[in-house]
Amino acid sequence: MLEFLIPNNVLCHAVEAMFFASIGCAILSVLITQMNIASIGFTMSHAAFAGGAAGVFFGLPMMISATALSVLTALVMGPLSYRTRMHTDTTLGVLFGTMMALAIFFIALMQSTGRGFDASALLYGNVVSLYREEIYALALIMLVIILLITLFSKEITAITFHRKMAEISGIRVQPVYYLLLLLIAIMVALCLPIVGGLLLYVWLVTPAAIAYQFCATIRQMFIAAPIVAACTSVIGAFVGITYSLPVGPLTAVLFSGVFVSAVALSPKRRVKNQTY
Repeated sequence: MLEFLIPNNVLCHAVEAMFFASIGCAILSVLITQMNIASIGFTMSHAAFAGGAAGVFFGLPMMISATALSVLTALVMGPLSYRTRMHTDTTLGVLFGTMMALAIFFIALMQSTGRGFDASALLYGNVVSLYREEIYALALIMLVIILLITLFSKEITAITFHRKMAEISGIRVQPVYYLLLLLIAIMVALCLPIVGGLLLYVWLVTPAAIAYQFCATIRQMFIAAPIVAACTSVIGAFVGITYSLPVGPLTAVLFSGVFVSAVALSPKRRVKNQTY
């Protein structure tokens, strides 16, 4: 898609993948942080990780198996929290442990049977190994996320502000919540080959944390977080491919640096200090 701007196909594919993935994850990160379910980031990322490992073990396409287990986890997560009357973080903690155990089980099983499986692609990602169809899928889910967030902006804003009040006012909270879980599951699974199961959490939390330092409303965060994430990810892709560095880990480090800088420059921190 960007070949007319970037002649190098490897660099072009890496930039496209990081761009689409960062925007989709950044938008979802605003919802994740504002709804106080940051734990969903590492739970979903490890569900995709476990699905990918299981797919490799059974000889299935990694993307399909990762997506299937992520979606299944999303479908189980909502009803499990509701029916057991447990806090969402408790449910996420149980599912996280389960998914991590499954991933380690299949990886250890393949290594013990001499199949010579290299788990580095699942752990840290490998953006240069993506197929064109996977990049198209990232672009599509990014557009779907933008469209649905726009269509249900009032409901989502009400739910993030106060879930109980949204229910009282007549908003169907459960369907919207399950829809968000489904979007997170699909986005995470598609991003697994790019940044890996161990680093996906950075993309699902840090962009919103950075935007929060300078934004006063959730609408502003929906604009600022994707811009910050896209710029950081594209820079990471350019530098990583140019200097033969691992793109995913490098970009995660850049996100951390941007977050530290944002906290240091945040007007909110200065205002808070002046109140003491």
